[in-house]
Amino acid sequence: MTEYNHIFAQQLADIMQITDNRIDAGRAFDWGRTSKEYARFRDIYPDIFYQKIADRGLCVAGQRVLDLGTGTGVLPRNMYHFGAEWTGTDISPEQIAEARRMAADSGMNIDFQAVSAEQIEFPLASFDVITACQCFWYFDHERVVPHLAELLKDNDRLLILYMAWLPFADPIAGASEELVLKYSPQWSGARETMHPIAIPDVAYKFFELEHHEEYELDVPFTRESWHGRMRACRGVGASLGLDELAQWDTEHRALLNRIAPDSFTVRHYAAMAVLRKR
Repeated sequence: MTEYNHIFAQQLADIMQITDNRIDAGRAFDWGRTSKEYARFRDIYPDIFYQKIADRGLCVAGQRVLDLGTGTGVLPRNMYHFGAEWTGTDISPEQIAEARRMAADSGMNIDFQAVSAEQIEFPLASFDVITACQCFWYFDHERVVPHLAELLKDNDRLLILYMAWLPFADPIAGASEELVLKYSPQWSGARETMHPIAIPDVAYKFFELEHHEEYELDVPFTRESWHGRMRACRGVGASLGLDELAQWDTEHRALLNRIAPDSFTVRHYAAMAVLRKR
């Protein structure tokens, strides 16, 4: 690699790092660093997660859907068979590359674009539904929410989705989480309990809450898939340095060998919030 190309690559890497004082006390993270693990191990939502969306008449045939923070395209790929026309955007080019690869491998026609939620550009009233799964809190809501209202047709919906393990209800999840906190003490994804999705105040200027739902579920894992799921989280693969990551990896594998059978379930909860454009 030439000196110029090395500098350019480093500058590009710096650009993709995200620093937000609302998250992890401002510790930088980059989803591109964990895209391979994300693609392998974060496609874990059970069928009921998607069916509840379709049962509300969302993301189904005849609708154009924009999925913000799409990551590796988990939501569009898993709901593709419901018949909607999907566009997925994400700030990480590496995540989008994985999304395109897996969609192509499955013969799915999904438009994936590497762009942040704050910079999306589409004609007004382009979409029937806009979704944000596991990502809404990352956005600059004062900038993003008014624009989302413009991109939706009249009376159409913004769907916010979330799923998390419950560390106080599940011993394997709790032990794994404590190990993450050993390496990332300010990781704000820890100690989750079941609750409705928090909606920022600015959203109520443009939307009204039509429906919310929270429910518990057990998600199956093996030791390898749970290890991969934990490694793909923000407090580990997206933020730890290489030496720390190697140490965490060794400790977590040893932990699972002590406390987890070959196959098990982890207690999670899932939540949705449906907001209708005013």
